[in-house]
Order: sequence, then structure tokens, then C-alpha cells
Amino acid sequence: MPARRSAVLAVADLLADIDAAADAGTAAILSGYFQVKPGGYGEGDVMIGVKLSTLRGIITPYGPELPLDDLEEALHSPVHEHRLAVLCLLANRAERALKPRTADPADLEAIFGLYLRNTEHINNWDLVDCSAPQIVGGHLLDRPGDVLHDLIRSPLLWDRRIALVATHRFIRAGDSTDIYALAPQVLDDPEDLIHKASGWMLREAGKRVSPDELLAFLDQYAARMPRTMLSYALEHFPPETRKHYRGL
Repeated sequence: MPARRSAVLAVADLLADIDAAADAGTAAILSGYFQVKPGGYGEGDVMIGVKLSTLRGIITPYGPELPLDDLEEALHSPVHEHRLAVLCLLANRAERALKPRTADPADLEAIFGLYLRNTEHINNWDLVDCSAPQIVGGHLLDRPGDVLHDLIRSPLLWDRRIALVATHRFIRAGDSTDIYALAPQVLDDPEDLIHKASGWMLREAGKRVSPDELLAFLDQYAARMPRTMLSYALEHFPPETRKHYRGL
């Protein structure tokens, strides 16, 4: 990683640091993993080969003083790792804005608005998963979740995944209401990434909030659930329970 500059850090410095860490071999591996191939869900994306663990180290010196306008512009970058770094920064900033000692409702509101304006650029599962719980879930913790029900009906795959994954923040707080309202709306979704996200959140709701609530949901919907969604939801149950619901 380049030596830190004495001047105030800017978004341009961040992108330059990411570019300096690029690796062609890693780019080839990531391109396959995130389906950048023609017809894949990541088609057209540009990977330069910087792993998430490396990106998290790169962004460490960059704090909440970075202008949101500049971060939003960087979120339009064709480079996947640029967008991933921006979203990790925004997620960290949203979490900071939620803590009592550093609470900043206005900043959280601004980050939330920026995020929803740019969901077309939050266009792979890692980009959604590193940011939706903190930014969307965090902002909606004490607000109505109507926006999630708009997102879940969107034709854009990433909007629907954002709606589902954002509920992880509520589930961590002990509230599983929204995932049980959203999951029935994607039973017939054509995308496996949506089946995985909904099954993952259902599993978390069963583990963190109430296994009995999840079992009641499965009693009603298991026979209609895509196999991937059902398998993810059942992961923490004993073999005999998994066998019962898969048999439906």
C-alpha cells in the first residue's frame, strides 16, 4: 500500500490506492467468481483484481470527512473494486452515524438518499451485502419499511436483493417482521441470488429471533419455496426437521 500523504485525503487518492493494488491474476479469478462473463449477472463489470480484505485495509485511513458528492461520483466508476470500496466506506459511516456518541441523523439520511439513487451501480451481490444492512437497514430501524416493499417489487435484481438483505439489521435487533412479509413475495422469483438472500435472512431470523416463527413460516410456504431458499432457511435445524420440510 502506498505511503500515506500528509495532505488531506480525497476520493481521488482512494481510487489511486486501489488501482495501485490491482493484480491481473486476481482479476481473472474474481471475474469468474462474480460472473462477469456474457450472460452472467455481472456481465460488463470491470475487475482489476483487489480482494475485499485488501480493500478494507486500503480504506482504513479514509474517514467520514470525504465529501458525499465525490463518493457518489466514484460509485459510478466502471471498476468494481472502486464501487466496493465506496460502499464499504459508506456502510462504515452509516454505522458510525447510528452510534450514540457519534450520532448524525442528517448524515445517515444523506447516505440513504445517495444509496437509493444509485442502486443500478450496486450491481453485484458483494456490493449489496456489504452495505444494505448498514445503510438501508440502519436508516429504517426506527422508521416504516415501506421502501423495502417498493424495492422487492422492482424489476432490478439488485433492488430486490437490497430489500431482503437490509432486513438483517432488523433481525440483529430482534425484529423479524419484515423478512416474513418480504419472503413470500419472491417465492416465484426467477433469480437464484434472490432465493439465496431470502433463505439466508429466514435462517438468520430463525437463529436470532425465534425458531418457532420460522417453523410456522415453513409450515405455510415450504411446499412452494425454491429448493435453494428452503435449504438455506433450514441450515440450523436438525436433520430430521430438514428432511421433513424438504419432503413437502
